[in-house]
Amino acid sequence: MKIDLKQLIPHVTALAIFLVIVIAYFKPVFFENKQIRQGDITNHIGMSKEIVDYREKTGEEVLWTNSMFGGMPAFQISVLYKGNLLQHVYKALTLGLPHPVNIVFLYMLCFYILMLALKINPWVGIIGSLAFGLSSYFFIIIEAGHNSKGQAIAFMPAVMGSVIMAYRGKFLLGAALTALFLGLEIYCNHLQITYYLFMLLFIYFVAELIVSVMNKQLKQFTKATLYLAVGALLAVGANAGNLWSTYEYGKYTTRGTSDLTINEEGKSNQANKTSGLDRDYATAWSYGKGETMTLMIPDFKGGASEPIGMNHEDALKVVSNPDMRNYIGENASGYFGEQPFTSGPVYVGAITVFLFVLGLFLVKGHLKWVLLAGTLLSILLSWGHNYQGFTDFFLDHVPGYNKFRAVSMILVLAELTIPLLAVLVLDALIKNPGIFKEKFMNTSLTNAKVMFIAFALTGGIAALVYLSPSSFNDYFSDEEYTGFTQQMNESPKDAEQIKAFMDSMEAVRMAIVKADAGRTFLFIALALGLLWAFSRKMIGKAVLTTSLLILVGFDMLAVNWRYLNYKDEKGGRENNYEKKRAKNASPFAKFGRPGVADNAILEDKDPNFRVFNLTKALDQDAGTSYFHKSLGGYHGAKLKRYQELIDFHLGRSYYMLKQYFQKGSPDSIADMLMAKQSIPAMLNARYVIYDLNAPPYKNPYAMGNAWFVRDYKLVANADSEIVTLGKINPTITAVVDKKHETKLQGFKFTADPSASIKLTSYKPNHLIYQSRAGSEQLAVFSEIYYPSGWNVYVDGKPSEYFGVNYVLRAMRVPAGDHTIEFKFEPKTYYAGEKISLACSALLVLSLIGIGYMEFKRKQAA
Repeated sequence: MKIDLKQLIPHVTALAIFLVIVIAYFKPVFFENKQIRQGDITNHIGMSKEIVDYREKTGEEVLWTNSMFGGMPAFQISVLYKGNLLQHVYKALTLGLPHPVNIVFLYMLCFYILMLALKINPWVGIIGSLAFGLSSYFFIIIEAGHNSKGQAIAFMPAVMGSVIMAYRGKFLLGAALTALFLGLEIYCNHLQITYYLFMLLFIYFVAELIVSVMNKQLKQFTKATLYLAVGALLAVGANAGNLWSTYEYGKYTTRGTSDLTINEEGKSNQANKTSGLDRDYATAWSYGKGETMTLMIPDFKGGASEPIGMNHEDALKVVSNPDMRNYIGENASGYFGEQPFTSGPVYVGAITVFLFVLGLFLVKGHLKWVLLAGTLLSILLSWGHNYQGFTDFFLDHVPGYNKFRAVSMILVLAELTIPLLAVLVLDALIKNPGIFKEKFMNTSLTNAKVMFIAFALTGGIAALVYLSPSSFNDYFSDEEYTGFTQQMNESPKDAEQIKAFMDSMEAVRMAIVKADAGRTFLFIALALGLLWAFSRKMIGKAVLTTSLLILVGFDMLAVNWRYLNYKDEKGGRENNYEKKRAKNASPFAKFGRPGVADNAILEDKDPNFRVFNLTKALDQDAGTSYFHKSLGGYHGAKLKRYQELIDFHLGRSYYMLKQYFQKGSPDSIADMLMAKQSIPAMLNARYVIYDLNAPPYKNPYAMGNAWFVRDYKLVANADSEIVTLGKINPTITAVVDKKHETKLQGFKFTADPSASIKLTSYKPNHLIYQSRAGSEQLAVFSEIYYPSGWNVYVDGKPSEYFGVNYVLRAMRVPAGDHTIEFKFEPKTYYAGEKISLACSALLVLSLIGIGYMEFKRKQAA
């Protein structure tokens, strides 16, 4: 088979353009030995330190870490699933580009694969790839360090293209590519993005079913569906180790169902409950209805939650008073939307939105309606608590939807559907320029006039926002209004000054919105001019596509530059890059760690105790996990029972101790106060950090790794267990839920003052204790109870343990001298890895075979 080199030119050009954009935009990574400063990656390094150290030392996966939240499975922290061979395919697709900038290359590459599947004009496909891949949110998440999210987003268009290919008659190849790209999508390990992708694919599936029934092509539909089902099974099987372990783990996390029916105030919490996350927690980051305008006008709500002076110096010029101007620039946030805070808007592009609206008029076929439905669903669900009835329906009735938080994230679907429909209409116009002369739906309108209607619905609205910005926006959030009103009521003499500040702040924000509205109008007007000139044959396809390519690229990159750049730091503007750290250097050095407190604690060579850090919020403390075993941590899916322990008890201890220690260094009163803090004591919090630059407080009441209790209190349910826990002395009494009652049948306490139990060997996944007692005892272990994987052995023989004190483990220890071992041996991981290896190998071999068959078929043709 002869290869037509001319046909390869646009594809090679596409790859070259993608590479040039990545290399030029991320120049410091390639030429200055720098890395992107990513907050969540720093946190990831902290929370995974114990796991990584163990892996480097032993070559094994530890699967459990005690470095945060008292202890938790490592499945969603830093476990390597070596059985999945698709990891090697991922490396090949990213061409060895440095991480995470290779994600941007993947964005564009995978959308281009979708273009090839749809047989879009390659030059138009490049424009679409830029429109999708350079969406602002995709760059913002890289700056934040949400790398797995970015990877999962990147593979969305490739999966969709493969599915469409199968339903369009390429059964075998479409199914094989679906298996590959869906396998890679799942491998990226961001199930929320994958879940949203399946929502869009379900809409497409329903549309295909309806069309096949109407056209009497149900046989072809069924065949394609069966092929795709096999491909999906292979994709899932290739990721069995991760998926199976995550599924099992998820039942015990904050994403699972709680055993409690009350809140920390003792009141019923059922109104806010779902079978997954609580409603308030799931919808905390809800996009405002008006905020949806950022899809077309990026800073319609002011941009990021950062001081205005950092990114909007020109807007400040509307304030004539220099003192007021400087104060607003340094203290007023640019963002005034309804989310708690944001790193930037979801912007899909002015030209892209214009073409999308035009596509709603001109594109034919059911795919248009799929994309419209996906866009609307994405927008409506992103509103979250701002459209509570619709959101509640999905939280209560759509399986799996309530397992995910930050509902605004679903706008990733609109970021796929809007560019895709924009590309479809542009492709149709280029392939059939005569379409402009055709009548629109048998009306007196021509498609050329419809083009101006689309302009009015996009560019026209942008012009109106520019001319009358106060008609389209409220320039203060509800919280800001409340705060300013309260200040004026509390200090009437300052009311006039506060009002002047508000007026100036409103004027600045209005200037920000006007500038971007004018910008959007300009880009849409230029796109309209190009299409009009093309319709009149004043320019050809090459000029049109090249011009749109430049405009789309410039539009998107300029907005991205506001949120991820390497500008010099001046006027408070942050540079998003930093010098690469040495391999073993602490990523928390810039936060003053290790400090005096850390270094003092590191002198203690006991292998297993915990640290209670009062200088950081309990759920935002990855730094302590880097150096010690911590009561706090940083993770989006911690164990639910531990979170509830924080809500009911540990959080109260945190605030009480923090308030006391803020007064100064510890004294004798600290011991008296600490004696009442039984929860940190039972969690073996040996040290309390109250000041990084001061010696830590050593807790004399820490209970150690294990102890024998003298009594237990049987309670009816989880509600009673967590409430009773705050009323007992854990050194003497254990609180046991009635569901574990059978484990205590026949047990009788016999006093033995000489009885002892101590930890003699520590590994994160293997704990060894030595016990000595003259009679059977009840031991409580300061280790987090997790029934799916931990096994206990007495003198090498399997034994039983159960949950006590809401989060800890306990067991009956027989009389005599014994060796007790806790081993973390989750079957889901080890069995899943075998399935993963077999399925991923079969997937890769099948793809090679099918690729060879396609090659031979084309050669024969």
